[in-house]
Amino acid sequence: MINTLYQIIRTIRPRQWLKNLAIFAAPILQGVVLKHDVLISCVLAFIAFTLLACGTYILNDLVDAPKDRKHPVKSNRPIASGKLSINLALILMAAFYFLGTLISFSFVGSYFGILGISYILLQLSYSFYLRNIIIMDAMAVSAGFILRVFAGGVASDTSISSWLVLTTIGLSLLLAFGKRRSEKTLLSEYEESETRTTLLHYPEALLDSMISMSASFCMIAYSVYAFQTSPVLMGPEISRLLPSILKSPKWMMITIPLVLYGVARYLYIIYEKKEGESPERVLLSDSPLLLTVLIWGVTVFIIRYSL
Repeated sequence: MINTLYQIIRTIRPRQWLKNLAIFAAPILQGVVLKHDVLISCVLAFIAFTLLACGTYILNDLVDAPKDRKHPVKSNRPIASGKLSINLALILMAAFYFLGTLISFSFVGSYFGILGISYILLQLSYSFYLRNIIIMDAMAVSAGFILRVFAGGVASDTSISSWLVLTTIGLSLLLAFGKRRSEKTLLSEYEESETRTTLLHYPEALLDSMISMSASFCMIAYSVYAFQTSPVLMGPEISRLLPSILKSPKWMMITIPLVLYGVARYLYIIYEKKEGESPERVLLSDSPLLLTVLIWGVTVFIIRYSL
């Protein structure tokens, strides 16, 4: 029983639940997340999307099991290794999807529920079809992040800046193509055709170009977002202490160097450390990158809620 529970926990990948924190992006950046109703709604939305994601991880492992058995790392996954039975995995997948959908419609809202259903359909399309099409596989992964950001906006009843959406697109594409680049590096000593055939159609030059484009796109979009959405008002006490050129500063622009460093650090991890196959593991294990994200979060919070 304990071993089965352990295998279930491994399959639903708690580390990857970090992706669902994108739910809080819109309300935090709009400065409304501390409102009681908004916070409760966002927490419920996070729980709902986490349940849906758990169902998706089980779905992916079920579909990938035959190929995972030939993978140098993924062969140790519970379903691929036979430590978690297929029948139990199917029951759990259905349960997670049902609970996630129930919470979405019953406790968050119908529009959020529709986005939850859209996420499920996207993951089904990815698992059975899109993952086998070059570039489209990365775009499908990117769409999952975008849905999370929109879901957070719907759950908190806040508007979302177009530049924030574009930033999310750039960042998610960077993570997706970076993941493919790292997978190709990892599998260079193995028979790629026996693990993921899509990697055969990804020339390294193409991946490098897409990574470079996505990184540039992300940094430019975020810079414009920071410029356009910065709060320009402050208390008279602070204003009296500043020179005239800083009477109405674009405070969010302070965070731009942090984003530039974070993206550059991730590129270093991909190309020099030859990691990146698991972005969430990279975030938690690379101290400079994790510290940068934390400083960025604290800085944004201070700007949005203190000035």
